[in-house]
Amino acid sequence: MPLNETETAMSDILSALGDILEERKSAAADSSYVASLYHKGLNKILEKVGEEATETILAAKDAETSGDNSDVIYETADLWFHTLVALAKLGERPEAVVNELARRFNMSGLEEKASRTPK
Repeated sequence: MPLNETETAMSDILSALGDILEERKSAAADSSYVASLYHKGLNKILEKVGEEATETILAAKDAETSGDNSDVIYETADLWFHTLVALAKLGERPEAVVNELARRFNMSGLEEKASRTPK
């Protein structure tokens, strides 16, 4: 299935972000926010993911009442960003998530859930 212009732009943004996150791994801790997170370790990165998830939830609840989605979009961007930092710390790129979503695309949620192997 060919990508449309928006999908191509999103893919390009995620790929470019993946490149930047990879570059920051070797940077000095005081050179960027991402480099400082890498130097603090996975637990600190995951703490930020949890913080951003909570802020996203609260913003969504507020948006339902106010009808203004701007804060939930902002917080979702923070959540996605910190999640991508965590994945990069673990050696994964954004494309791995895109590929997983693509794999699920023509599968119902119930079918996908049933296909998971128990842990």
